[in-house]
Amino acid sequence: MSDLSRPGGPKIIAVANQKGGVGKTTTAINLAAALAEAGSRVLVVDLDPQGNASTGLGIEVEDRQFTTYDLLLEDVDLKAVILQSVTPGLMIIPATVDLSSADLELMSNEKRSFLLHDALRQPQMDSFALDYILIDCPPSLNLLTVNAMIAAHSVLVPLQSEFFALEGLSQLMLTIREVRQTGNKDLRIEGIVLTMYDQRNNLSLQVEQDARDNLGELVFQTRIPRNVRVSEAPSFAMPVLTYDTASKGAQAYRALAREVIQKNRLQVA
Repeated sequence: MSDLSRPGGPKIIAVANQKGGVGKTTTAINLAAALAEAGSRVLVVDLDPQGNASTGLGIEVEDRQFTTYDLLLEDVDLKAVILQSVTPGLMIIPATVDLSSADLELMSNEKRSFLLHDALRQPQMDSFALDYILIDCPPSLNLLTVNAMIAAHSVLVPLQSEFFALEGLSQLMLTIREVRQTGNKDLRIEGIVLTMYDQRNNLSLQVEQDARDNLGELVFQTRIPRNVRVSEAPSFAMPVLTYDTASKGAQAYRALAREVIQKNRLQVA
């Protein structure tokens, strides 16, 4: 069986935060696009029943014949479920609202927490020659999110620059600790990325200071600004790097991709 933890295998990163509206899907889409732009081959696994990552990468609902629901619960060929996005080098396994019932259906499966882990470790996955797999988790700490964390090497957490932001991290950290104890002892934090950041706003500055004081080097140097181009891009079904390549949002996600690439080079070394 293919082992995605082997040297040279793809790095699997779960993008997770149980709170909605923090830039989770936006970060998954645009970080993936920036990694692809830098020359990596990237797969996004849309694990959110809202399917926003699929829409944001140009996959129409009518084109989602097979989805992450089929990946988890049906024996579907990977070549049928992995689609090419609007960005060269960036592929996606799309999601639809069907995934919202998966939690209930998974409960009766004795391997329910390891289904995504095993699906991403099929020998056929090698043929896609991936460098990164990014999993866009649902905005809740449910069985789908646990699947993502057991499948992943690390968790990247978007943190909105707002009041009570750090308090919301505590439950996520507890979940990560539980997953380490029960299903993935090597799971680590890829990093915390500050999103919707406004350097003119004292609250953003305070949240950043608190995050760096409490979490230290876990916090990426890159901050994702509150940027209208980032907000507009999904309605045009494309990453901000394509929609407005010179925008501050696009530049920030390129910087974040460089940090991720550098961090993983150091780990491999």
